Amino acid sequence: MPTPPETLTLERLPTPVGEAILVTDGEGVLRAFDWTSHEARLRLLLRRQNPPTILVEGRAPAAIRQAVDAYFAGDLTALGAIPWRTGGTDFQRSVWAELCTIPAGRTVTYKQLAERIGRGSAVRAVGLANGANPVGVVVPCHRVIGSSGGLTGYGGGLERKRWLLTHEGASFRAAA
Repeated sequence: MPTPPETLTLERLPTPVGEAILVTDGEGVLRAFDWTSHEARLRLLLRRQNPPTILVEGRAPAAIRQAVDAYFAGDLTALGAIPWRTGGTDFQRSVWAELCTIPAGRTVTYKQLAERIGRGSAVRAVGLANGANPVGVVVPCHRVIGSSGGLTGYGGGLERKRWLLTHEGASFRAAA
């Protein structure tokens, strides 16, 4: 007998850089964070990385909403209090865990990130794992930049990445 789908709650929350989508499970754990402009991507990642799920509109736990609001209001450490859980491969989860060690205001390159997980030659795979992160901002994939110090891809769009890094006081090379 197949396992019944897990019910996840989806809430839309305004932020200074667009409307965010928070997806939480029945235990109040964040399972996805993305932007309404990228909702199709969010739904695809949820399908790929989780058992079958049903999304229902509702409210995320108050502590998660408050942490997101606090981050955007300037408390750059607030997101660290949010419990999160993902699917994905062991490799992807190792990349996402390492992303959480990059403090606000700092950036690393994809190569540095690969080296930090002991897989220095896996730069491309690290980039793909970074791009498959279902809990963006909370798991700060936006803190990874190109080897030139410039901004490279971000699932939420480069303008949003630029805003997030500027908000955090990070140094990066502006596009020419």
